[in-house]
Amino acid sequence: MPHTRSAKKRMRKSREARLRNRSAKSAMKTAIKKVLAASSPEEAMEALRRATSVIDRTAKKGIIHKNTAARYKSRLARIVQNVARA
Repeated sequence: MPHTRSAKKRMRKSREARLRNRSAKSAMKTAIKKVLAASSPEEAMEALRRATSVIDRTAKKGIIHKNTAARYKSRLARIVQNVARA
């Protein structure tokens, strides 16, 4: 356990940030799963649009790196493109 006042505050702030980040990451993962679970191409496109927005927001907040966000979006777009072709 922290002894100094500043260490206690850092612990409290990091816990708050961890909970916020966990929530944002969870929302992002849910959006990605919805893209993968989409049955029709139209549904997949709409889910991709929403997921892209959530991924960008997560990266903008610094929860994930921008290159990681780009990689997620690229892979999802390729999957949706293949669904649309089939």
